Amino acid sequence: MAYKIIVSQCTVCGACEFECPNAAIKMKGDTYIIDPKKCTECEGSFDKPQCVEVCPVPKTCVPA
Repeated sequence: MAYKIIVSQCTVCGACEFECPNAAIKMKGDTYIIDPKKCTECEGSFDKPQCVEVCPVPKTCVPA
């Protein structure tokens, strides 16, 4: 399973893009998206998904 960003809640701060160990997060249009083909939920790299950990808005990065 991959994570996704709730667009209506995203503040476009960019914190998640730089924390993703798989480069799965990128800017598309006016917001960030998570490429489900690249997202591993940080398994093997971190205990928790880093997008969730660094996002300033709770429940913006959620399981897809």
